[in-house]
Amino acid sequence: MRKRLTTSSYTFRTIIEQNGMYVDKTREIYRMVSKLEGQFFLSRPRRFGKSLTLSTLESVFKGEKVLFKGLYIYDQPFEWKPHPIIRLSMNNLTGNTCEEFQENICMELDWLASKYGIELAAKRPAAKFKELIQKTSDTGGKVVILIDEYDKPILDNIINKNEVLSIRTLLKQFYGMIKALEEHIRFSFITGVSKFTHVSIFSDLNNLDDITMMEDYATICGFTEEECRYYFAEWIDKCAEKNSMSRSQYLEKLRLVYNGFRFSKKPVTVYNPVSFIKAMEQGDFGHYWFETGTPSFLLELLKKAHEENSQLTRPNWTIVDIDGMKLISDTFSSYEVDHIEVEPLMFQTGYVTIRDYDPDSRLYTLGYPNDEVRYAFIKKLSGYFTPVAEARVPSLIEQLRSALVNNNLESVFEILTVFYARVENSIKLKHEKYYQTIFYILFTLLGYRIQVEENTNKGRMDAVVKTPKRIYIFEFKLNMSAQEALQQIRQKEYYQKYALDGRPVTLIGISFNKDSGEIREWKTEELFLK
Repeated sequence: MRKRLTTSSYTFRTIIEQNGMYVDKTREIYRMVSKLEGQFFLSRPRRFGKSLTLSTLESVFKGEKVLFKGLYIYDQPFEWKPHPIIRLSMNNLTGNTCEEFQENICMELDWLASKYGIELAAKRPAAKFKELIQKTSDTGGKVVILIDEYDKPILDNIINKNEVLSIRTLLKQFYGMIKALEEHIRFSFITGVSKFTHVSIFSDLNNLDDITMMEDYATICGFTEEECRYYFAEWIDKCAEKNSMSRSQYLEKLRLVYNGFRFSKKPVTVYNPVSFIKAMEQGDFGHYWFETGTPSFLLELLKKAHEENSQLTRPNWTIVDIDGMKLISDTFSSYEVDHIEVEPLMFQTGYVTIRDYDPDSRLYTLGYPNDEVRYAFIKKLSGYFTPVAEARVPSLIEQLRSALVNNNLESVFEILTVFYARVENSIKLKHEKYYQTIFYILFTLLGYRIQVEENTNKGRMDAVVKTPKRIYIFEFKLNMSAQEALQQIRQKEYYQKYALDGRPVTLIGISFNKDSGEIREWKTEELFLK
């Protein structure tokens, strides 16, 4: 019988019993549970299969071996002994204040205790958690602890510094109980989106095994290329036919749109499972994962970083620097609650991923994982960096595309003026990189190949846009004339880099008024290089 596809069920038992598609990840799960005892932590972006991983572990430790028939773990030497399980999803317990969160978690712990016929006397979360572990272990044997989205209470309050520090203190005490009571615990597994330093949250849980960037667990969440081709072969063939593409053409398009997430030095990438399964169901190339929700706190931080330029590790850092930035692991893999930087959040939320790793320099190259993330994220940024409503952006972009195709620069600048002239004064910065950022956002949405600060042997061009029929070289100036911008392009002969290209080159100088943010004037010059 044909398997059923779903992106709405995260319960292993339900998926197996209702003939749902389950991509076998029990090899990695067995690697953890086969240890005598273990305490593990995993950070992955939202909608990446973390909850299903916890549910699978729950079925393992309930001793539900029959559900695993045909999967890797079924034939492995493992004692399928039922254990009492304490499973918490912090997503359901978060609140707008630390006090509200504390109330919610206490109620949840009391409810979990009632399932085992236990009554808790303690009043505060950490003490209740300790009492629950001890009493459950005394009555039913060693406990298994599964905690999903451990960081949700922090992320929901990340902009409110006072509240987030109070919640951090509460969680630090709460999670510290796992270390303090390890003699009562058979296994623990904690997941979340973000990865704070051990000092922030897990300082008392120093035996936690962080598998986030371990090569052995690089594919525990998400689908590899081989898994997609093996488990979804029937759907791939039908979708290829629906899109009037050969199988190889369709697979290549899938790879460009959805593959590319990488979580270790090992050069293995995965597809986001939500996007891939939705693509199989719908037969098109929608932005499914991105549309499930973009964390507003990340967009606010990016905007704030451009306004203040104070939290960044490099001067004059902008959005255009995201794709291809080089960092050491410590810079992007974790951060402190009270010192939030953009890079680790971008990586942990899935908007950038590992592109390459150089063992000699120990530098990671980061970038957008795929086309879905690149274009959907840039589109979302347009609503944060320009006042044009997100819903209106596609129609303006289409007008801009048409104007470029026809080399109608009057229309091009009419549209650009809409984005620049209406930008709030509060977010206008007095350096060229800000205007370059808006330019980058708009032309990336166009789908054209855009390069910013392109190097030549005589300097760096502000921006280059290549269309099928023409190359445009842009130079931006603040409170200087457009003629001076053109003169710089000529003097440094930026255009010589494209002498053998064959396409005509248009030089464009743009002058901005740094007080109003408006395009003050623009001038062009046509070149026909030989």
